[in-house]
Amino acid sequence: MPTKPPIGRDTQLCMSLSGRPGNAGSRLHNRLYEILGLDYVYKSFSTRDLPAAIGGIRALGIRGCAISMPFKEDVIPLLDTIEPSAAAIDSVNTIVNDDGVLSGHNTDYTAVRDLVAARGLDPAMPFLLRGSGGMAKAVAAALRDGGFAHGTIIARNAQAGQALAAQYGYGWRADLPESGAALLVNVTPLGMEGADAEALAYPLNFIADCQVAFDVVAQPARTPFIRAADDAGKTIISGAEVIVLQAVEQFVLYTGIRPDAAAIADAAGFAHGPQVGALMSAMAQRKEQ
Repeated sequence: MPTKPPIGRDTQLCMSLSGRPGNAGSRLHNRLYEILGLDYVYKSFSTRDLPAAIGGIRALGIRGCAISMPFKEDVIPLLDTIEPSAAAIDSVNTIVNDDGVLSGHNTDYTAVRDLVAARGLDPAMPFLLRGSGGMAKAVAAALRDGGFAHGTIIARNAQAGQALAAQYGYGWRADLPESGAALLVNVTPLGMEGADAEALAYPLNFIADCQVAFDVVAQPARTPFIRAADDAGKTIISGAEVIVLQAVEQFVLYTGIRPDAAAIADAAGFAHGPQVGALMSAMAQRKEQ
């Protein structure tokens, strides 16, 4: 492993802004800096003054900033340019600072788009997408741009669900239909650690009839939905893959360096636990086959 330079005046700072900062992003980025011997450091922050925080990024030469809820839309008018990945969904999760010019990107969208392509999913397959929040928008946009024309948004919030469906040309329902679809996507907290940990995003008969199960919940990596689909021999895409790959795309935007599969798996395991590290190793092996 290369020697990482000690922090000094030439060290590049990257950061994150979130309403509820966590440690996983910092651990992943800093682990990659360590593995590759890069003179960078990454730190998470929160703020009650978003314009001042973004002004600080510009004024202090902070190289990049990850943006989480609730700032993903409010940050847009504070930036100089919006890249297509963010413009596609009117949401920014990454800021890159090029000599004081701040550009907004969305690596959630990029990660989903690339995962769908990597799995070789047939755009002709119909899908159900359960959820209507910001990440649902990223998934819906990635599917639309991947040529998926036959989809239904499932959302109890009629206003948000109908707006999402109309924006991307899909149908909407408040509740699950009587039968499933070839591609099932969960973009809700069902199955997430906490109160909904044992909840199944789709009923077992839907899972039995589907071809692909896609869950954006990252903790745990194997939600009840993913476990059931895997046990049934379905193609699975997990939220752990999404959260790691979107962070890797941020890393590339900040540093100009794309880590190899071994470094990504190491950093993913360091940040999210050995199960996620093993998942990323398995994904890299599938790519090589």
